[in-house]
Amino acid sequence: MQACIGPKAGNIEGKEVRLGTNGSTLAIVATSNGATGSSAAMDDSLSPLGGGIALFNMLLGEVAYGGLGTGLISMIVAALLAVFVGSLMIGRGPAYLGNEIGSTEMKLIAVYMIIGGLVILILTAWALMSPAGLGGLTTNSGAHGLTSVAFAYTSSFANNGQAFAGLNANLPFYNYTTSVAMLAGRFLLTLPALALAGRFAEQRRRGITPGSLPTETPLFAALLIAAILIVAGLSFLPLLCLGPVAEHLMLWP
Repeated sequence: MQACIGPKAGNIEGKEVRLGTNGSTLAIVATSNGATGSSAAMDDSLSPLGGGIALFNMLLGEVAYGGLGTGLISMIVAALLAVFVGSLMIGRGPAYLGNEIGSTEMKLIAVYMIIGGLVILILTAWALMSPAGLGGLTTNSGAHGLTSVAFAYTSSFANNGQAFAGLNANLPFYNYTTSVAMLAGRFLLTLPALALAGRFAEQRRRGITPGSLPTETPLFAALLIAAILIVAGLSFLPLLCLGPVAEHLMLWP
């Protein structure tokens, strides 16, 4: 027990004392990267950057190891985006597993990529601008309140289930709006994905040639990671700066 709550344990508030801060942190990182809904600590008691990491993991679209359902779709779409960007950088025709990535396919990929940002950011802004949405912030306010609201919609969209307890989401406003986020995360994402699969099914599969972009190299892995982080950063960096990052800076003396 002393190893869990000793002076070197850090922020122990809201943590599972059987696991300690290290075990709770590992559980939060693991569960925020998938559609689990389980939790080993109170998310609302996390440090600003700790809660921000859990939020950012869900904003990535569960691509770290693939969530249930849309997690696998997100992984494939991210790989297609990386192939398209990498192929254009070296002057090769974009193709993945023998399927050509043309302008129509790239438009569908772009639509898939922006759906999460549109749904989460619009609903978060609506909640923070309306009295009904602000009425759910029972204990949180300021930057932490912004993180709480964004966390609720992101968790709903990502089929995750975690939440900041300082937000009372059991209100008609949040019942309806989080339902919209859940429906969008489960069904709206499938529309461009199915259209993309249909486009690939119509194509005549072409063989992999020496001119094709290799996708099994460490260089492509780095390109894939960069594409995922850049898309998430362009979509949600302002939100993260106004929420977790701003709250962290307020802790400085």
